[in-house]
Amino acid sequence: MSELLRFQDWSDPVPAAEREVVSQLPDDGRGRPPLLFVPGLGHGAWAFAEHWIGHAAGRGFPAHAVNPRPGGDLRAQAHDVVQVAASLPSQTVLIGHGTGSRVVARALGRYPARAAVLIAPVLDGWAALGAALRSNPAGTVPALFGGRLRFSGRQLFGPDLPAEEAAAHLERIGARPRAELFSRDALPEPVGGPPTLVVGSPDDRVVPRTALDRAAARYGGAPLLFPGMGHYLMLETNWAEPIDAILDWLDKELPSAG
Repeated sequence: MSELLRFQDWSDPVPAAEREVVSQLPDDGRGRPPLLFVPGLGHGAWAFAEHWIGHAAGRGFPAHAVNPRPGGDLRAQAHDVVQVAASLPSQTVLIGHGTGSRVVARALGRYPARAAVLIAPVLDGWAALGAALRSNPAGTVPALFGGRLRFSGRQLFGPDLPAEEAAAHLERIGARPRAELFSRDALPEPVGGPPTLVVGSPDDRVVPRTALDRAAARYGGAPLLFPGMGHYLMLETNWAEPIDAILDWLDKELPSAG
């Protein structure tokens, strides 16, 4: 798979594009590796900048989030992630959310990440589509015919998030799903076998629990679950719980970085 990707990059290179990266550096990194957050369909770096980037920097991790290039397909987005990670001063931890996890999974076939975290990963577009049709049919059906996905607060967030906050986030979230999300292409094996953590919620109305289990099993583990939360763990009222658990896991898995 990686040889095929390299040949395609040579024969049909990804067009150059300006990469937008949001960053926050700690006062004292204490040798911890940089984190690169990768957003998925419908949102950008702002979703991590709301809480997680500053919190990670406060715990000593250089934190960065890349905005997806406008109109870029998964190959172009994975290319951008690899290029940004390679530009950072040390081996990077890749952290993807939603379809951003699929971008990270592709990037792992080319970049030897220090570790990887897949949050509410959409690795199987068909499973996510089925969940969306069950939880929000009126907002999902138009997207099957080229329209925009119209999300609902109930679909994306847990019940504890105030309605006004959910509404404000919904105004910034929205996209048209790409056909390639429903392809059955095999994901590459990660270069160097980095430790990989799958994080999600059993109450996620976008990524079913069975999909979380399959994703975690693929990378040799079990999912770390946060009941009562929705798909956007980084925007929930108790947003600190998942990111602290992720950073604790990194400190445990990468003791030399602590």
